[in-house]
Amino acid sequence: MNDKPQLDDLQLFCQVVRHRSFAATARAMGVSKALVSKRIGLLEQVIKERLFHRTTRHVGLTAQGEVVHQWALRILEDVRLMGEAVSQEKSQADGLIRICSSSGFGRSKLAAALSALALQQPQLEIQLELLDRAVDLVEEGFQLDIRVGSVREGNVITRRIAANRRILCAAPSYVAAHGMPQSVSALPRHQCILIRERDQDYGRWTLHGPQGEAVVRVGGRLASNNGEIARQWALDGHGIILRSAWDVADDVQHGRLLHILPEQYQPADVWAVYPERSSASAKVRVCIAFLQQWFATRLAG
Repeated sequence: MNDKPQLDDLQLFCQVVRHRSFAATARAMGVSKALVSKRIGLLEQVIKERLFHRTTRHVGLTAQGEVVHQWALRILEDVRLMGEAVSQEKSQADGLIRICSSSGFGRSKLAAALSALALQQPQLEIQLELLDRAVDLVEEGFQLDIRVGSVREGNVITRRIAANRRILCAAPSYVAAHGMPQSVSALPRHQCILIRERDQDYGRWTLHGPQGEAVVRVGGRLASNNGEIARQWALDGHGIILRSAWDVADDVQHGRLLHILPEQYQPADVWAVYPERSSASAKVRVCIAFLQQWFATRLAG
């Protein structure tokens, strides 16, 4: 028996850690649960350590498994980057790139851009996952996160994809019933429809205007983690929303929504976020350049 861990088994091991289940890993990879269990067993024999605590419902890493997981991630990333560094001057990208984004932006904007990228780069395999939560890029195996709003991590590289701002809007029926806010300080007295975004503190709006930055606590009866639902509630007259200009531009233009406090806005640029170890990746470089060009004329609010 080989006395060194195989790359395929390390990759499978990382998938089990990610899914916390042999069965879920088997489904995701299109193999049998028995094969997953067998390969993990062989990896444990090679390493001579038990890697998982197994129960009927889930698996968890042992202390030794935690150490192996950290090394496995580094080894697999180094192997991937080695291949990409050899051909980093290529104008065409090939192989798999795993991308994540928020569900709203991913469905409404990013999906179409990646469709066009796939046509331009036929050797590139693209996997897109939509996640409305914080993402650990290295831990979860993503090469790129396309994010709307602020980037707070200090251990990643960022490239701006497109300029954007969020603006305040409400339906004419809401304004007729509750009045037009005349200042940021009036917002807490209004019904505000909250959206649980990755980059925002829930119920806390940071706005920029002629007098600088203002932070205001807001609330209301309706809240969602889906921007399109919140927009529809605003159209129905339930309250004020803070939404990306490109998402409400048509509604404002046709009078379905009124632009509230037009001098106030929230910066919410679109960013490409990736680990420092991916900086030499031809796939990441080509993808970012394409998205910058694609969105340059398509995200005007």
